[in-house]
Amino acid sequence: MTTSPNADPAFLDPAGHDPAPLDPALLDAADPLAPFVDRFVPAEGVVAYLDGNSLGRPLKATADRFADFVAHEWGTRLIRSWDERWMDLPTEIGDRIGSLSLGAAPGQTVVGDSTTVLLYKAIRAALELGLREGRREILLDDDQFPTDRFVIDGIARERGATVRWIAVDKTLGVTPELLAEALSPDTAVVVINHVSYRSGFIADLPELTRLTHEAGARVVFDLCHSAGVVPMSLDDAGADIAVGCTYKFLNGGPGAPAFLYARRDLHDALEQPIQGWMGAADVFAMAPAYVPAPSIRRFLSGTPPIVGMLALIDMLDLIEEAGLDRIRAKSLELTDYAFALADERLAPLGVTTATPRERRIRGSHLTLAHPAFREILPRLWSAGVVPDFRNPDALRLGLSPLSTTFAEVELGVEAIAEALRDRVDA
Repeated sequence: MTTSPNADPAFLDPAGHDPAPLDPALLDAADPLAPFVDRFVPAEGVVAYLDGNSLGRPLKATADRFADFVAHEWGTRLIRSWDERWMDLPTEIGDRIGSLSLGAAPGQTVVGDSTTVLLYKAIRAALELGLREGRREILLDDDQFPTDRFVIDGIARERGATVRWIAVDKTLGVTPELLAEALSPDTAVVVINHVSYRSGFIADLPELTRLTHEAGARVVFDLCHSAGVVPMSLDDAGADIAVGCTYKFLNGGPGAPAFLYARRDLHDALEQPIQGWMGAADVFAMAPAYVPAPSIRRFLSGTPPIVGMLALIDMLDLIEEAGLDRIRAKSLELTDYAFALADERLAPLGVTTATPRERRIRGSHLTLAHPAFREILPRLWSAGVVPDFRNPDALRLGLSPLSTTFAEVELGVEAIAEALRDRVDA
């Protein structure tokens, strides 16, 4: 009996048609990562949580960590905890994110600030390098997440730079061919989503980096939809700078601080624009002038968000235990299964898919499109099915491998089908 989508030709069929998807109970029974699901806090009233690509579920261990933190590190040690532990957390946790998720050696990743603030610091610092060389152009695609676009627009006005857009297929993203055609002698920095927030397309990080460097520019990658679920090696690729959030597949919780990676040999040249005491060479010198730290710490500004980092520790422990390769394997099986269900139950109702079927270029969410999705979303939520809606007509099924079951995927897709059928029959 077949128990894995990897072994079933239907799941590998480029057309994706499977008239009889595998039993989710069999898939869950055969899943080597299934025991990890019980490590997460149960969501009362939720039968299918399919939005892990927006907000990951909390771990049970995190409740104990918070309680211990309040009683001891904060409650008992008080201000002494800065010297004993807290000052080093931004780089300690950054190094773990780098090692487990980014393919980055120590000393190149730091945690602090929101994704928006770190994107501003990263893109502005990369642009300054280009401006010194007479380059004034920021290059990005026309399907970037709004924050990236808004930040870039502000930086361009602030520094007198120009913004140029790469027109992309919305079901894909930036390809090497498109980038090669768009790069110019004036390009200072290229900003690319490693995994498209809309389609789930995985950009070719090493090749895009090579092309950018060949043109004399720098590249900033947005890793928000890939960190913790898509293996990569920023070091091997020679990537310049990258920023990612921690509340999606790293399960840091709502508003958890983001991380920033900067290649080691760039540290001395990068000038981050929000100069604060925590990024100074000597934090407690109370010096009259700012001298940046000779390390990744220079990207810190104000007091690090210690409480916001705590949940990350538990999820990084889980990623280390499970292994990113196994997480990626289950991600592909979950999205294979979601494709098969969508083809069988949703395509006849007019639903289309906007995510690559080719495994090599697919992240961990499946985007579906139908004009009635906004209308049926309240019904889905009230039934305990929680996907993610994106204007104007898309539902994203965010499948977080350590917390999502195959049964949830089946329940979620069937609930979408029922809502669409009832709407037609009404």
